[in-house]
Amino acid sequence: MGIFLSLSPTGADVVGEAGSKGKNMADIGAYLKKHTEALVKDVGIESACEITGKSKATLGRYYSDNAEHADRFMPVDAVARLEAVSNYPHVTSALADLKNITLSYDGRNSDKPRTGGVNSDVIALSQRFAMLMTEYQAAIEDGIITVNEAKRLLRETSQLQQVLIEMKLHLEEESVS
Repeated sequence: MGIFLSLSPTGADVVGEAGSKGKNMADIGAYLKKHTEALVKDVGIESACEITGKSKATLGRYYSDNAEHADRFMPVDAVARLEAVSNYPHVTSALADLKNITLSYDGRNSDKPRTGGVNSDVIALSQRFAMLMTEYQAAIEDGIITVNEAKRLLRETSQLQQVLIEMKLHLEEESVS
């Protein structure tokens, strides 16, 4: 079962669990509203109004727990604009959490140009993979992977994943050029 997000031109978006027939919809809605509120407060209500073009009252309805606003959610484009200037992607993280997806957030601003290219990505990929294998070798030396060793492996795996993402972005840029 997946999470679906239905966008409507009125801004009354519906978020739910596919195939759940409404099961836990209130919980999902409350969870998303909590994270929407955190996003607005992170950016600041005045700035959020400016960025989204919405009034304070409208933004408030998006995270209100009043029954009359239960079906009102912030449009995805507004979330994207707010998260671009926020300190943390609150709503994106909440959606990922609902689907049991782990995001790797490194705090980098995606507006900054990426340096290097595919060749440097291949070198970085080889280096990261070598570091992962070194950590793995050290971890299995005694036949038991401890919690700390698992954390180090996870950290190296996340770094390797980041290099792959950068490589994918560079390849996409080159295929368009």
